[in-house]
Amino acid sequence: MAFKTVSTVITDFELHRSVLDAAADVAAHDEGHLEVFCLGIDHTQPGFYYAGAGAMAMQSSLAEAEEQALALETEVKEHLSKRDISWAANALAAQSAGIGPFLSQFMRFSDLVVLGLPYGPGRGHESEAIVEASMFDAGAPVLVMPDNVGFPTTIDRIVVAWNESREALSAVQKALPLLKAANTVNIAIIDPPTHSSTRSDPGGALSQMLARHGVHVEISVLAKTMPRVSDVIARHVQDLDADLTVMGAYGHSRFRESILGGATRNMLQMAKVPVFMAH
Repeated sequence: MAFKTVSTVITDFELHRSVLDAAADVAAHDEGHLEVFCLGIDHTQPGFYYAGAGAMAMQSSLAEAEEQALALETEVKEHLSKRDISWAANALAAQSAGIGPFLSQFMRFSDLVVLGLPYGPGRGHESEAIVEASMFDAGAPVLVMPDNVGFPTTIDRIVVAWNESREALSAVQKALPLLKAANTVNIAIIDPPTHSSTRSDPGGALSQMLARHGVHVEISVLAKTMPRVSDVIARHVQDLDADLTVMGAYGHSRFRESILGGATRNMLQMAKVPVFMAH
């Protein structure tokens, strides 16, 4: 099992240069193919225009998005021409409101999608929409790269945020190529439920599954000593000097996450190392 088709979405070349390099490194690791989608975004809101002006405004805005996509494609091609990997760059233009369904038709064939942080300076709503389109609409796992952080050449330690959920198990299963490449995988469990069937052996079944794949596993049972679960995970990742975090994404509905926050959103806001997510 390997990541033979790796994809990424570029909306701003300077902002996403390190993400593009990380995606190329992931593709090179497994001698795979990198598919780059150079996305120009049409931010037109037709409802704000007077009658008759909407069509002209939309046509003009879409043309600008197409020009932006072509300019990105040129920059990406020049940048990747120096890499000895299989790659392709594709100029795409989409309206901001329809990014999810539009991108999913391309991303659904990906083994892994590598993206930048969706939160922070220079990011708009479309950054979060691209991450969600990859996981929900396309069903692909996503590797989120912090700003100016490269993909590690060797993976020493990975932390798996484990809570027995379907999302967490999906992330572990899809991250197996990375977990098998690591020297050590640390399964982090925060306050196991008192009456859980796994209380006497938290993480035992998961560690057994991973061990059968040749993964060297250790388990850390952590107390929730901080207000947010994401804070405990982030501190644990820092304490272990881990290279990567693996976690399930959006255990609650996306609407609830967007209103109330949640472990997914919080982790992506504070990430200092790459985060591998799946739903």
